[in-house]
Amino acid sequence: MSDDWNKGVTLALGEHGAFTTISNNQEASWALIEDWPLEDGEALDAALLTLEAAMNGKTSAEAARLSFIAAAHEAGIEIKA
Repeated sequence: MSDDWNKGVTLALGEHGAFTTISNNQEASWALIEDWPLEDGEALDAALLTLEAAMNGKTSAEAARLSFIAAAHEAGIEIKA
């Protein structure tokens, strides 16, 4: 399965609300591990598991993308439409 997403997710991560676009499973994994404002959460845990499954070809990149968006909502991170 491809790690690239059909549509990137642009969200406010980092200092001063700077927006960044996440475009694939690897970028999403790093964002969740390195830049996420929450240390734990149900959607965060689910996203990490779904991203791993997608990188191992066990689920779709779109499922990983949607789980990443759910984790962003859980963390209260602003997403650009």
